Amino acid sequence: MRLLLDTHAFLWWVTDDDRLSERAGELIADGANDVYFSAASAWEIAIKAGLGRIRLPDEAWTFTPQQLERNAFQALPVHVAHAVAVIALPDAHRDPFDRILVAQAMSEGLTIVSADPELARYAVPVLW
Repeated sequence: MRLLLDTHAFLWWVTDDDRLSERAGELIADGANDVYFSAASAWEIAIKAGLGRIRLPDEAWTFTPQQLERNAFQALPVHVAHAVAVIALPDAHRDPFDRILVAQAMSEGLTIVSADPELARYAVPVLW
């Protein structure tokens, strides 16, 4: 399976947070699955850390790349095709970070790992 982590799923995985569901943890830990992390999530983490809305054990510019390497997650860049695909999405969710993740998942054939029930309103597989 090819998985795209929502930002909170990534953070909860790398910080061993109890809010990560057992199923999500099993999917991420399963070496048979390819796990992707979007550049949009890195941007979201940097913004929220800069605003003090989240606390990281290290600076965002070192923490995030270190965690990608440590966990063998594949970085997924935001391509122009992903960005313009957002226009075709219904207004089911207003969060721009979630909307780009949905567009990336649809474009790349990925399943999103997320606790956000709003993402199920899109035509994209979501697991939690």
